[in-house]
Amino acid sequence: MVCVGAARQAGGMTMSPSVPDPDRLPPARFALDRWTWREIAYLLANLPVAVVGFVYTVVVISVGAGLSVTVIGLPLLVGGLQGARLVGRLERRRARWMLGVRVEEPSPLGRGHRDQGFFVRLWAGLKDPVGWRALLYGFIRLPWGVLTFAVTLVSLFVLWPVLPFIARGLTTVDRAMVRGLLSPSDELERRIAELESDRGVVVDTAAADLRRIERDLHDGAQARLVALAMGLGLAKEKLTDDPEAAARMVDEAHGEIKVALQELRDLARGIHPAVLTDRGLDAALSAIASRCTVPVKVSVGLRGRPAEAIEGIAYFTVSELLQNISKHSGARSASVDVWRSGDRLLLQVTDDGGGGARLDGGSGLAGLAERLDAVDGVFVVDSPEGGPTTVTAELPWRDRTVAAARTV
Repeated sequence: MVCVGAARQAGGMTMSPSVPDPDRLPPARFALDRWTWREIAYLLANLPVAVVGFVYTVVVISVGAGLSVTVIGLPLLVGGLQGARLVGRLERRRARWMLGVRVEEPSPLGRGHRDQGFFVRLWAGLKDPVGWRALLYGFIRLPWGVLTFAVTLVSLFVLWPVLPFIARGLTTVDRAMVRGLLSPSDELERRIAELESDRGVVVDTAAADLRRIERDLHDGAQARLVALAMGLGLAKEKLTDDPEAAARMVDEAHGEIKVALQELRDLARGIHPAVLTDRGLDAALSAIASRCTVPVKVSVGLRGRPAEAIEGIAYFTVSELLQNISKHSGARSASVDVWRSGDRLLLQVTDDGGGGARLDGGSGLAGLAERLDAVDGVFVVDSPEGGPTTVTAELPWRDRTVAAARTV
């Protein structure tokens, strides 16, 4: 089973599987196990690492603040904050490997400001909370690094029996510092990064749809209408000299007009079908199910209608899945079930085909997963070899009346 969307909740975790839960480390005891030795090594390395971090912090602040009245001062300070982010990343890796600390990576800076000009990006860099907290971490680590280095070194030769307990106590403070200063500010920061990524997906999808519409218009209806205009021009010229030929050409043009109108209707249906707007998901899904090459049973259990955007995504998700069934599944029957559970809209499309559907199988499932992920949706594919295949999609429910009121 492949699930997209729910994996986000763990997407920022950078722990190695071999590192235990920090809340379940082996208790300190009168023996030097491998975790105790790692803690001792971490404490002894604190001094040189703290010296480097302190020097970097002082240089960044002094140079950036001293040159802030010049043109290059603030950009240098932003660059120093970016460097502090890198230092923080290295410290998180060191703490993860040697202390077993689970710390999520902060969101990258500036993805939402790339197209907003130099000064917007500069201001975003100056108020970067991750960079400033990393500088604060480097500043306060020097006295702590001196203390832990001295205590650990003395304990190695004088307090050997209780060294595991001393190491555990000191590294507990280190763990708290790493979690407090080098972790993301809060869940909002990560959510902002996710929304920035989702916006890119939505923009790319919209651009691809516009290119498809343009291509369909250019290669289909537009080309047919140009040929129609040329044919009617020739018929006009022959109207007096060869009325019968002109009549045949007008008949042909009439047929071309019917084809062009059908192509335009199909194109409009691909943008947003009228039946969906007028009658909702039940009628719209029944319409696309009737065009599937295998019998499809449709069951829609909705008392109300979701917001137009959610309804459209649900419609095109089912439409794409039914097309996949027609093209790839080899199924004899299929079913579509739609229902509401709390504040979520759920879709389930099942077929009795050969199975083996995957998100990376080139069947368009990856694109569907990205679209649902962009609106906080979940996309689950359960398709063992030999079948059956069940695809479940989950979308947030927003009432149509509320969504309409927000746009007024």
